[in-house]
Amino acid sequence: MNQHARQLPSPLEGEGLGERGHAAQRVNFARQMRHAPTPWEHEVWQELRAKRFAGIKFKRQQPIGTYIVDFVALNQKLVIELDGSQHANSAPYDAKRDAFLSRAGYVVCRIWNNEWATNREGVLEQIWRLIHRPPLPDPSPSRGEGHAL
Repeated sequence: MNQHARQLPSPLEGEGLGERGHAAQRVNFARQMRHAPTPWEHEVWQELRAKRFAGIKFKRQQPIGTYIVDFVALNQKLVIELDGSQHANSAPYDAKRDAFLSRAGYVVCRIWNNEWATNREGVLEQIWRLIHRPPLPDPSPSRGEGHAL
């Protein structure tokens, strides 16, 4: 078994119980995942925790709807997902999950573990840019919502 793998269900099985689990199960599973981070999750968390990064409050292994996200800045509506090789085969699931999060108003930043391992400064710069992105208009005129001038 890979030394970096969690002893928890695979993300391909629903990323923390996904749609199958009840809210209480997702919260309990998220707690378990916080106690069993991958080495990459641990390293990223050391950068993001305790408002260390740009003074922003991040949470880890946070339930949002029926999913559990790796990291989230709730006020900025930014989700950060660290992906290992198991995600290479989960594109349809990840797309469904990302679409749900997008409909809920979140921007999803997916980072490959090897990208973090080889380009930390670049990854942190990408997160910085997403935190400081201009807000989207509400409602979105690009979708035909809101008032026409």
